[in-house]
Formats: sequence, structure tokens, C-alpha cells
Amino acid sequence: MSKILLFFGLTWLFGNPFIAIIVLLLVIYALERRFVGLSPSLVKPLRRRSSIGKLRKQQEMSPHDLSVKSELARLLIESGKHVRARDILQGIEQRMEHSAEYWSDLGTCELALGRLEEGERAMKRALSISPKVKYGQPYLKLAEALAKTDPGRAIQYLQQFKEVNLSSCEAYYRLGTIYADLGKSAEAAEAFGECRQLYRALPKYMKRHERKWALRAFMRNRA
Repeated sequence: MSKILLFFGLTWLFGNPFIAIIVLLLVIYALERRFVGLSPSLVKPLRRRSSIGKLRKQQEMSPHDLSVKSELARLLIESGKHVRARDILQGIEQRMEHSAEYWSDLGTCELALGRLEEGERAMKRALSISPKVKYGQPYLKLAEALAKTDPGRAIQYLQQFKEVNLSSCEAYYRLGTIYADLGKSAEAAEAFGECRQLYRALPKYMKRHERKWALRAFMRNRA
């Protein structure tokens, strides 16, 4: 009812129902991004593209700057350009071999490119340097990559991720999806329930980031 009233109000304000629909959709999108976060950001990719352009210019001016290359590789990974990111990372391996973040980024590229053995080796090296690197993200990446081919090992990595990151609803959600794919409905329901329970116990400032996983767990449990 409130959306209908808002639509009529916007139609009266702009004098055009099509403009009213567009404005209404933008309002709904903004509210969803602010309070839920399931929909993708429209602004973040543009900002990332701009940052990549600036870093490439910096790289041309300072070809030996490790921080520029590392940040550029990270943004390329976020953009899904894993081949380019891996090329950059492989070029600085000798000077970054003691960096857990470096091996985590390289492992992310290898896993995304389907090179599971190389990706797992890089991730394990990152974790050997720092078990809590990127809040345990290597465990999560490994679980995602192995979920379909080796669900048993994927579950083990998720369990390790939960030990490192005690406030991650995502780990419980992904654990539930793996159990569901294996036909273990009881274990899946338990994992989804733990996801929602953890979300309710989180402090307010953390709920914004974890809300989408709790909602997904709720929807999967009702399916």
C-alpha cells in the first residue's frame, strides 16, 4: 500500500507516470542497498574502473613500485580479470614471497581459473605465513572451489574458516548449501539455523555486512 501511495505521489509531483516508476525503482534500490545489500552496487564498479586506470598510469611511471602492482592486481581480481591479475602477481613473486596477502591473491586467481592444485598450494602457503590472513578468506575460497568436486574437503575448509572468523554468517550459509547439495537436509537446516542465530547475536555495526547471508539462509530454509 505504501508503495502505491508513493507512486501516485511521485506521479502527481512529476506529472509523468514513467518518471514516477523510475524514481520509485531508484528509491527501492537505494533502500535495499542501505538495509539489505543483496543487489549489486552500481557505483562500485565505476569507482574500481577509475582506480584501475589511475594505478596503470602510476605503474607506467613507477614500474618497480610493489604497492601499486599489488593494489592493481587486487582490483583486477575484484573485476574478475584473473588472468591479468595473475600475470602481475607472478611478476613480483620473488619480492613478495614472504607476504601472506600476496599468496592469497595469487591463490584466488588460480582457483578462479580452474587451476585447483596450484590455487590450493598458494592458499596453503598464505595460511602457513599467517593463519588469519584476510580474516581467513583463503579457507572460504578453497571451500567454494572444491564444493562441487570434493565436498568433503570443502566442508573441512569451512570448519577451519569458522574457527578463524567467528562472526561470519557466510561460512554457515555456504556450509548449509554444500550439505543441501549432498542431500543432507538435516545438516543443511542446522547450518542455516546457526547462520540466522549468529546474525541475531552480532552487534549492530556488523549486521549490515552479514545481513544478506542471514536472509539467504532464511530463504533456503523455507525452500
